[in-house]
Amino acid sequence: MLDNEITSAIIHAAIEVHKRLGPGLLESAYKECLYYQLIKDGLNVTKEKPIPLVYDEIHLDCGYRIDLLVENRIVVELKSVEALTDVHLAQTLTYMKLGNYKLGLLINFNVVLLKDGIKRLITNTY
Repeated sequence: MLDNEITSAIIHAAIEVHKRLGPGLLESAYKECLYYQLIKDGLNVTKEKPIPLVYDEIHLDCGYRIDLLVENRIVVELKSVEALTDVHLAQTLTYMKLGNYKLGLLINFNVVLLKDGIKRLITNTY
């Protein structure tokens, strides 16, 4: 699948989860349900993918984790907050940079219409 097809499939699955659950739940509930939906839709998904931090010769396994990594190339960070902030954006971009991933989706489920809670991110880390 092409990156755009994968991101479309992720967004479609997230909309399905949001339609069925609505806003106001914990991030962990959305993560589990979206993980299930993506697997059900036939996508390869890793949940809580560890991201090490490398600084010079130091290799730190600090416990940084991507919420979902889809098809080993699309980072999906989930939130359930009043509003996405620059910190949420920076966190997702940092995970993308540390893992050398080009595409990411930052999704806030705590919105009335999910389309208002989705940010598509692109880096040039390649």
